[in-house]
Amino acid sequence: MSRPQNRAQAGALARAAAMSGAVDLSGLKERADAERSRAAAPPRTPAAPAGQETSAPGAVPPIVEITEATFESEVIARSDQVLVLVDLWATWCGPCKQLSPILERLAQQADGRWILATVDVDANPRIAQAFGVQSIPTVVAIAAGQPVSAFQGVQPEAQISAWIDEILGKVGDRLTGLPSTGEAPVEEPGDPRMEAAGALLDEGDFDGALEAYRALAQEDPSNLEAASAARNIEFVVRARAHDPAVVDSAAPGDVDAALAAADVLLLNQQPEDAFDRIIDVVRVTSGDDRARARERLLSLFELFDPAETFVVAARRKLASALF
Repeated sequence: MSRPQNRAQAGALARAAAMSGAVDLSGLKERADAERSRAAAPPRTPAAPAGQETSAPGAVPPIVEITEATFESEVIARSDQVLVLVDLWATWCGPCKQLSPILERLAQQADGRWILATVDVDANPRIAQAFGVQSIPTVVAIAAGQPVSAFQGVQPEAQISAWIDEILGKVGDRLTGLPSTGEAPVEEPGDPRMEAAGALLDEGDFDGALEAYRALAQEDPSNLEAASAARNIEFVVRARAHDPAVVDSAAPGDVDAALAAADVLLLNQQPEDAFDRIIDVVRVTSGDDRARARERLLSLFELFDPAETFVVAARRKLASALF
């Protein structure tokens, strides 16, 4: 990562990091998203003919393809709003090729009363395992985050339609409904103090911004955005103060140099290498040095979503190094 050429650019970089809750999140997020979507299957449903839209802009489409990475948001979370039918299929499955078009046709006609989530079980085996699928096709109805009914094999269209109506009759009042797309959402006014802190960042006043965000977080512990911004600015300021050459020049056993090298590596979007550098210190030290290295590593973890694969892996390595 090249260093910003002036204070304004530095402020913009820090603000982007602070507002999104991690250090230089653009590159790291792309890597995480790429890893999560490696198992994604190619589209099954053909595009709508020219001039014919299947849903309004911003609307939830009636048919969505699901991967292990999107299952939580597109099935579990969505099922609080609307009934979700999960169609578990595979490209080699003959009966699937008979059932899926029926489900897709019904979903297109459902007018938002329910949506169809399609899952290629070969590309997403953990979803099939979670449902305990023994054979395909299998269709599972999800409402309010829980499976409520299911069937296997090919069924007549009228029978499937009646099955859906029966489920909606039982659980429909528990669902909030899909968000309306007819009106633009009303944007709530932001906290002027947060805006002022952001302006300080844009101007390159790291110290002023850090003080402002800290004050906001202390005043209101529920202001997670301010707390996250403060953590990120603290890191960026500390990491930018190091000589980048410390990554190669740090002497074995020099704890301060190892921690500095980890900061530089993390700022350069190398979280695995950064975490490993500190874990190596934990392995070969004891007492205050080990405690300091451990605390630094835990503070770096807080810059990221705890579910990120590189954070989970590093936590396991840390536990192994400690015990």
